[in-house]
Amino acid sequence: MPDINQKAIERLNHLIAIANDGKYGYENAAQDINDVTLQQMFRQYSLERVRYVEELKREVSKSGGSPDKGGGPLGALHRTWMDIKSTITSGDREAILKTCITGEEAAIKAYTEAMEDENITGNTKPIISHQLSGIQFALNSIRSLAATATA
Repeated sequence: MPDINQKAIERLNHLIAIANDGKYGYENAAQDINDVTLQQMFRQYSLERVRYVEELKREVSKSGGSPDKGGGPLGALHRTWMDIKSTITSGDREAILKTCITGEEAAIKAYTEAMEDENITGNTKPIISHQLSGIQFALNSIRSLAATATA
């Protein structure tokens, strides 16, 4: 497998780990918040991350790699979202929103780096771009809710 291809696979597996973290983070947030509207929104974002993971896994497989299953060093690199459980067990709406913002900011950073990666080519760039747009939309929505919560 060419070195460029391996670098692309590693980058995609990193995004899989990030998207999985988002999925679990939003699941936890939905379980621990009392606001029904936020529960629905968090569940929607969690399902969206499930789709992202599946799309990325297909791209890794097409490239001849093995998709990250959430374990190992890649799965442990970005656990920003995993801290959400301890933050939200109190059901504090503001704390939950802030934690979601932190998780999405980390995801945007990783996705932006992937978009700038010269090893990511072909049909993979539009997939990453679409997912990045979805994450940015979620972040903007959550920021808006957080601003109204503190206003």
